[in-house]
Amino acid sequence: MNLTQKETGLLKDLKDQEQLCVDKYTKYSNDACSQELKDLFCSIATVEQNHYNTISAMLNGTVPAVPSGPLKNENNGWCKKIQYADQQSADIDKFLASDMLSTEKHVSSLYDVSVFEFGDPNARKVLNHIQAEEQQHGEQLYSFLACNGFYQGK
Repeated sequence: MNLTQKETGLLKDLKDQEQLCVDKYTKYSNDACSQELKDLFCSIATVEQNHYNTISAMLNGTVPAVPSGPLKNENNGWCKKIQYADQQSADIDKFLASDMLSTEKHVSSLYDVSVFEFGDPNARKVLNHIQAEEQQHGEQLYSFLACNGFYQGK
């Protein structure tokens, strides 16, 4: 795939954002107080690393195949009301999950723009698939926040 200057710029931005996501999810998995949030962050960090690898391949001119079938539907069984030992622990988890939800909103919007800017239909499909996974991450984070009474978006 031959990239335009604009496509190259968008992919570089996406690559930087994916690296930031990997770094934040990895750090936050260590900082989270509840095991549920630690596990969620670790799980999402793995997917974000796959996104980073995909974007890197695209920058090198290779458009990976879009995984076949629907997105892996994550079971929200991990999302339950957590009994925190103290308010400080609850506040820490609320901050970390809220920050990552904000990050996912931003990253998803970058993919939305990029999908419309690429000429190659296979590249658009790959970017659209990644965006759907980013939206799924947002849904998982929202579920964690909402089921623990942390989401004030109403």
